[in-house]
Amino acid sequence: MLFISTLTYAQNTANGRITDAKTNKEITGVDIFINDNTEPILKTSLGSFTVQSDSLITKLKFSKKNYSTETVTVTPENAQNIFVKLSQEKVSSIDEIVIHNEKPKYKNKKENPAYAIMQEVWKRKRNNGLEKFNTYTYKEYEKIQFDANNLDSAFMSKKIFNKLDFIFEYADSTASGKIGLPIFLNESIYENFGENKPGKKTKRLLVAQKTSGFQDNQVITITAKNLYRDINIYDNTLNYFDIGFPSPVGSNGFSTYDYNLTDTISIHGENAYKIRYQPKRKEVLAFQGYLYIDTDSYAVLGATLKSTQKINVNFINSISTELEYDNPDENTFLPKKFITEIELTPFAKKRTSKSIIAKRSVDYSQYEFNKPIDDKTFTRKAEEYDAKFVDKDDAYWVKARPDSLSKAEQGVYEMLDRLQQTPKFNRIVKIYETLASGYYNAFKGIDIGPIFSIYGKNEVEGDRIRLGARTYFGQNDPWRVQFYTAYGFKDQKVKYGAEARYMFNRVNRFMIGAGTKRDIEQLGVQLTTDDGIMARTFASSTLFARGENASLSSINKTNIFAAIEPWKNFQIRVDGTLQSIKSANPEKFSLMYFRDGDLRKTLNDSHVTLSLIARPGAKFSQTGVDRYEHGTLAPTIILKYTRGIEGLFNGDFNYNRLQFMFYKPVLIGSWGKTLVSFEAGKTFDTVPLALQNVVPGNQSYSLAQNTFAQLNYYEFVADTYTTLHLEHHFNGKILSYIPLIKKLKLREIAFIRSAYGTLSDASKAINVDGFKYSAPSEQIYFEYGFGIENIGIGNLRIFRVDFNWRGNYLDRPDISTFGVKAGFQVGF
Repeated sequence: MLFISTLTYAQNTANGRITDAKTNKEITGVDIFINDNTEPILKTSLGSFTVQSDSLITKLKFSKKNYSTETVTVTPENAQNIFVKLSQEKVSSIDEIVIHNEKPKYKNKKENPAYAIMQEVWKRKRNNGLEKFNTYTYKEYEKIQFDANNLDSAFMSKKIFNKLDFIFEYADSTASGKIGLPIFLNESIYENFGENKPGKKTKRLLVAQKTSGFQDNQVITITAKNLYRDINIYDNTLNYFDIGFPSPVGSNGFSTYDYNLTDTISIHGENAYKIRYQPKRKEVLAFQGYLYIDTDSYAVLGATLKSTQKINVNFINSISTELEYDNPDENTFLPKKFITEIELTPFAKKRTSKSIIAKRSVDYSQYEFNKPIDDKTFTRKAEEYDAKFVDKDDAYWVKARPDSLSKAEQGVYEMLDRLQQTPKFNRIVKIYETLASGYYNAFKGIDIGPIFSIYGKNEVEGDRIRLGARTYFGQNDPWRVQFYTAYGFKDQKVKYGAEARYMFNRVNRFMIGAGTKRDIEQLGVQLTTDDGIMARTFASSTLFARGENASLSSINKTNIFAAIEPWKNFQIRVDGTLQSIKSANPEKFSLMYFRDGDLRKTLNDSHVTLSLIARPGAKFSQTGVDRYEHGTLAPTIILKYTRGIEGLFNGDFNYNRLQFMFYKPVLIGSWGKTLVSFEAGKTFDTVPLALQNVVPGNQSYSLAQNTFAQLNYYEFVADTYTTLHLEHHFNGKILSYIPLIKKLKLREIAFIRSAYGTLSDASKAINVDGFKYSAPSEQIYFEYGFGIENIGIGNLRIFRVDFNWRGNYLDRPDISTFGVKAGFQVGF
């Protein structure tokens, strides 16, 4: 009886593994049916399974989409450790594959065999395999190299290379017969850790870095890193330079690309379809190249992406990317190797132009999954921010590199070491860094600048000269002192500002600071303001403006603050501010107000501000008191509470203010990028004009973000407000359809701005001129318009012009219903 009961139990329970018949990799998502049941008893989430039944199990059926159904007879002898192999079905719609080397013409896309193949890719769209495991770790090796390209003997003999001609000893001939010269090399090794369950955590730990002579020249290194974004070939949109390119593997790829099946080849032992793709229209931002699709699983094994000759991106002649993927199962992929090469030229787009080739290769290896990871691994540690932490000898790098360096790459380190000893080269680097950072390094520890703020002009000061300086000993300075002094030739007064900051901890970025200033400023050009002393408003030094701008204020301000990042990219900051504000031009602009029946011309304000600032996804270089941010699509989220304290250091008012700001760039597929900016706030108490929320106007002829182009300064004032700015950059999508115009490579912009708010009678009455101020409470104020960007010649297209219309409140005096703004916009 014991023997019989054991046999019976054995046939009530069955377990085993399910794998792909070709790859031997485990399969998940398989429906298991017992006997002749029509409903599955289990849908597997792992490669192994265990099923139980109240009745005897005589057979098991295994079913999964795109796989042949398998049935296994179960006996007491084989009920345990059943090994099932599922074979992938061939796609019934592909009866015959015809390979063309030329580009064939089809009556419709359904006749194209490449379309049938791509349909299978879209149906089986894979996700990054890292998401399916509880934990994962992997190693990442990154190499970034810059080469000067298309050099010739005439170029090499120029005077600029006097005393630098030894660098051509390291040059190589290219396929075109020109000379290529390696000039920069950066190698980095990262260890990546991730946890998906129970909570989502990630850590990317830099364990080694080697840079060819530019360790102290942070602007050059950051420029190199800032060129690249991480991409997923299965996404509909690929991000290059924060510009959206349609992916050839995206589900809407056929709206942009023509596909042609050209061959079947073997890649790492896997049979693959080789599909050539190219954009239907050459003027759009798109790629051309090849896709390598597994003939059984329809997974992307690899891809090449190369820009067209008519690529419309500033400073860029061409882009090419090579991707390799590993496919551990039928639902997921893992990155294996990415290589991206970018050709940059500052002026001309000719193939023969002198250019810089920026090449980045990333190797992913040593993947491990579902192994326990200590929670301490995800904790930020002080040694991660120590410069010595990344010092490794040559023996380490020889072992750590997946491939050895080429002879030319090895020469970069030697060449740059020699260049560092050459005064002329160091002068060239200093010029570049001065233009990029805005500061000139006068001598060790002292920078002069910002150089672009030296001259300004306004109604009160007339011509204005501003000179400033800062301490700078290195890119990771834990403290910094900055100051400036300014002089107005019309009012003949000296202004100044100074601030000191010190950071105690590189990990949580705990810092304190203090500063003071006395200056002329244009208030009311920003809603979510910064209490920092060195923050400078554009309008107080505007060179050209519409109308007469006399609404300037004289500010005497002192600030202390403390800030900390308890979590990565989340800052808590507390400011204490004392300030006195009065009109800088009392005859034309009044800030006078009533307090306890007395008429006052100077406002004394003491307030404390608590700011919560989140930048999820933002990436920064360096660990000092100032950091340089890499270009990303990371949002900015700010929540601020301000408490005014009457009587503290002669403060005149108690008040409470709450403010919120959200800013986010959003890629909209191949249609470009939208900039979304939303602000809202409320002052809960009655305060005079100098402390009110002013809907920001812009009377200058220059571009200013988050301002209203057709509003005058102080035209709208509000206790409670909301504003929304939407600005969409089409990247030339529309103008590329217009003959002749498309040759100019111009890009179009459309925008709309809106504001709504209310202002109480008490807030109007407190000011001497209070009843001339109002809020946009009758209806939502709005502006709209369009702009043309990418104006210039060759690759130097940094000029933008906006055409703005005022939508309502047209019966007000001294308004402008239409206006043109222009300015420089440096970017890709």
